[in-house]
Formats: sequence, structure tokens, C-alpha cells
Amino acid sequence: MTRLTRAVRGLVTALAALLAVTASSATAQAKSDPVAPKDFVALSAVDPTIIQEMRYFTPHNFVGERIDGYEQPICILTRPAAQALHRAQLKLLRKGYTLKVYDCYRPQRAVNHFVRWAEDLDDQAMKREFYPNVDKTRLFEDGYIAEKSGHSRGSTMDLTIVKLPARPTRPYHPGQPLVPCYAPEGERFPDNSVDMGTGFDCFDTLAHTLDPRIQGEQRANRLLLKSTLEDLGFVNLAEEWWHFTYQPEPYPDTYFDFPVSWKSLISGQ
Repeated sequence: MTRLTRAVRGLVTALAALLAVTASSATAQAKSDPVAPKDFVALSAVDPTIIQEMRYFTPHNFVGERIDGYEQPICILTRPAAQALHRAQLKLLRKGYTLKVYDCYRPQRAVNHFVRWAEDLDDQAMKREFYPNVDKTRLFEDGYIAEKSGHSRGSTMDLTIVKLPARPTRPYHPGQPLVPCYAPEGERFPDNSVDMGTGFDCFDTLAHTLDPRIQGEQRANRLLLKSTLEDLGFVNLAEEWWHFTYQPEPYPDTYFDFPVSWKSLISGQ
């Protein structure tokens, strides 16, 4: 056997070993992602009429980038929560409105992303819109950020109401000038939602559902959302007009981490 032949054979052997290790690592990584339990569903499969504007799949959120775990812009919920939301939608459609969800099931890896962002006090790129009056050092103490979220249990969602026919929402372009989330409706980032007094994910006491400073049409809109959902078993978080949890929760003590994707649902069926 010539030296050249031995060298070529050695190179082929080394390359084969490298490919085997790479394939093994890829397989292990593919197997590492958990999947959704069988009673988790895509909201669109239960009610395709509910608008979905999944904010954490986009950079238009308080972090300013797509959040870990949001692989596709879909709303995933436990089946009982999705079915209850469908019943709420039927009630609102009869009044000329539709629901719009901003966030639904949220994997733990996304919550971890929020925590890392909150601990980085130098990253305040989205402060002017989402938390203009809150010092970032107080995000944990004031309850805006936590290490666990009810969203990860699968029966909590963030949502609003849109008047029909629904107008399209102007897309967000990173780097555009930001306006405080509590500014008047005509000044803050446009949303096809009815006027709730603040935008979604507004870190401010004005976002408290029953804040007495919110009156008139804005208060009526909040109460319409609140009463419609509460009549069907949802509980509102008093500090966030958009945040509701369906009860009883199928998984009251379990925090899931499967990605937000169709694959997570298909693999678990």
C-alpha cells in the first residue's frame, strides 16, 4: 500500500468518524425537544376566525427581538381553554367584534429569555414604548418579569377585541421611533384593536384592568372583554387588562417547554 493510499484511507476514515459524530449530535438534538401533550391544540383548529398576532414571534415586544421557543406564529392552548375561547368568540361575533390573541402557550425557554433580558440593565432598546416610567432594576420586584409564567401551563392567553370588519395592523419596523404605550390611541403604535387605554404589554399601572383613570369608551371596552371571558370560566389578572387564564386548568402545576410550532403538536399526537 503506498503512502498516498494510506493517507487517503486515513482521511476517509477520519471524515466518516466526523460525519458519524455530527449525525449522532443532530439526532440527539432533534430528540431533545419535548413535545406537547395530546390535549394541547392549535387555536386555529378549534376556531379559525380568531385573529392571531403572535407578538413574541416578532421583534415588536419589550425585548426587541424574536423570543426563544417561538418557532412559528401560532397560538397553542390546552383544548378546554381553546374551546372556551371559541365560545367567547361566538358571543362577540354576534356583537360585531372578534377576539385577537397576542400570546398563548409560552415555553419555559421563552420565560428564561425574558429573565436574561431583565437582568441585562444595559439593554433598554424598547424602554420608550413598553416601560417608559419603570426603572429596569425594578422589573422583578414590581412583578413585570418572573422566573415562572402561567402561560407555560397552557391555559393562559393575552388577547384583545377588534371591531369588525378588522383593519390590518401596520407592520412594525425595527429602529422606528417609539411612542409610550399609554399615549393616546392616535399617537401610540397603531393596533386594529378597540381602544383599551394602553397598548399590549404596557408596563404601567394604567394597564391595570380597573385603573380608575381609565374611563369612558376605554373602560367599556375593557369591561366587555372581561365580562365576556369571565362568564365562560376565565380569570383576569388585575394588573394586565389583556391577561386571562381558563379555569380549572388541566395542568395547574406543570410548566412546559416544548417549542411553539406545528411540529410540537404533530409529534405529540
